[in-house]
Amino acid sequence: MVLEKVRPKMAVSDFLVEQPNQCPPNLMEQAASRAPVRLAVAAAGAPLPMEAVHSSVAAGLATPVLFGDPARISAEAERIGFDLAQAEVVPCSSDEEAAQNAAKACGDGTTDALMKGGLHTDVFMKAAVSRDNGLRIGQRFVHLFALYPSGGGDPLLISDAAVNVAPNDEALRAALSNMIAVAQRLGTERPKIALLSATEHPIPSVPSSETMNGLQKWAEAQEFIADVRGPLALDLILSTEAARIKGLINDTVAGQANGIIVPDLVSGNVLFKALVYLSGAVAAGVIAGAKVPILLTSRADPPAARLASIALASILRS
Repeated sequence: MVLEKVRPKMAVSDFLVEQPNQCPPNLMEQAASRAPVRLAVAAAGAPLPMEAVHSSVAAGLATPVLFGDPARISAEAERIGFDLAQAEVVPCSSDEEAAQNAAKACGDGTTDALMKGGLHTDVFMKAAVSRDNGLRIGQRFVHLFALYPSGGGDPLLISDAAVNVAPNDEALRAALSNMIAVAQRLGTERPKIALLSATEHPIPSVPSSETMNGLQKWAEAQEFIADVRGPLALDLILSTEAARIKGLINDTVAGQANGIIVPDLVSGNVLFKALVYLSGAVAAGVIAGAKVPILLTSRADPPAARLASIALASILRS
């Protein structure tokens, strides 16, 4: 009997890099130059949101207003050594009440930003989108990530990787408009925005390429203070060498993009997580299009990303 050699399986974790434990210094410096953001935290009595709040207060970025069960909030604060004298606690009897009251505080101007605590996303977002709470301002909600390289440098923006699953033209236009505005708030006077597909030519067999071609034409008519180019494949977006080889030497965006509009949530989610887990990027995320920045934090977010998101919200508030 001939024994077949068994090839060793590749460990997927071999591709992973260690996550940075430091918030990007340039983002922190920009946020620290402003007054602390009044941060409303819905259902704050959970370990991860309380740790993020503690870090933001220690860094001088936030004045938190904590909505939720006072006993749970107090217990978590004591566990991590956070003095609640540095925060306001608003008692709430349920996650639903905490979400609604936190959203209303942002809608009426009492607080400057809304952050998800230890509650389900659907409960949190139901309160955020409710017209009764005053956060709707006639714009489409879109999610943006600002991804900062682990070794330092300017961010790369990605939208939408968390809210709009299959964005229509209206959602893509809102994402592009918000991305340009966010890039400018972060210091890029004329952002270079790439519209992602799998090819640089619009062809019927790749529907996203035609969608992105249409989005570029719409952007040209808006006369944004930005360079918008699409469709572009990812190699052409990130690599000047790929752009050179494919003859896009004089393209204003190829190989030098500040932001990427993705065609759907799956591609955006994969792209942002690949940059985080495979290159060690720090992802600061906000929902734009509301009266205040909304932080839709995840249980898997490392501490640096949570603090970075609060810093980004501080910069983007009105």
